[in-house]
Formats: sequence, structure tokens, C-alpha cells
Amino acid sequence: MDDDPEQFLRAVQTGALGYVLQEASAADVVAAIRTVAEGKAVCPPQFIRLLFEHIATRMGDVPTTRRREKWGLTRREQQLIPLIERGLSNKEIAAYFHLSEQTIKNHIHRILRKTGVSNRLSIGEACRYSFLLGAETAIRTKLETARSPY
Repeated sequence: MDDDPEQFLRAVQTGALGYVLQEASAADVVAAIRTVAEGKAVCPPQFIRLLFEHIATRMGDVPTTRRREKWGLTRREQQLIPLIERGLSNKEIAAYFHLSEQTIKNHIHRILRKTGVSNRLSIGEACRYSFLLGAETAIRTKLETARSPY
């Protein structure tokens, strides 16, 4: 493949587990094929940081459809999660949305119940963890389907 960061990220987003540059030796290509066949990923060293940065920027905005599917959070409950993660108080969140503090407390109580976490500090972590597990499961399913002879 080309030494192109955009092309690399597109390949990863479409499910590629291996990315080998054009100038790689035959031995490197064979090693990459074996590594991917073992269920591991192959990435040129110069793209590792790019991959980490890409994931870090996406984690603050976990897909809302995933949250809805996983816990049945309302749109308003989903809107509260980033503000809770930033450490805003109920009063600050209420002012942001022009709602009463009690309304925010009710939303947070429902979020805690739906996500199964014990405190507001764990809400964002639970959402990110759920998203990562969902992505890992999707990749594993894709791999198993690709390996299946049926």
C-alpha cells in the first residue's frame, strides 16, 4: 500500500487488520500475512501514533446509536454524558441546558440505572468500554466469518 495516512485510516475503518507498505520485502509481506492469520494486526510503525490519535479523538464522541442499542439512553441522557465526563456539576449542566437542577439529577439517576454503574464518574468510562467491546466483537465476528468455509 501507499505511505498515505488517509488511505491507512480508511483501510482500518473498513476492517483491514494488515497494512503493508509497497516497499516492504517479500519476507515482511509473508510475516504480515501470518500475523493477520493468527488474528493479530499489522501496522507500519509510522502509523501507530496516527492510529492512537484517531481513536482518542473519536472516543469523546462515542456513537449515539451504540448507546441507544446498549442501554436505551434518551437523546438528552446521551447529551449529558460528555458534560458529566468533563466534571461539570449538576448545577452547571442545568444552566447549560436551561433546565432545573432536579431534572438533571433525574436524568443522571436514570443513566446510572441504565448503564449499571455506581457513580457519575464511571458513566463515560462505561460508554467508552462498551463501544470498544462492541468494536472488538464486530472485528472478531468479521474474522470468524472470513475464516469459515461456509
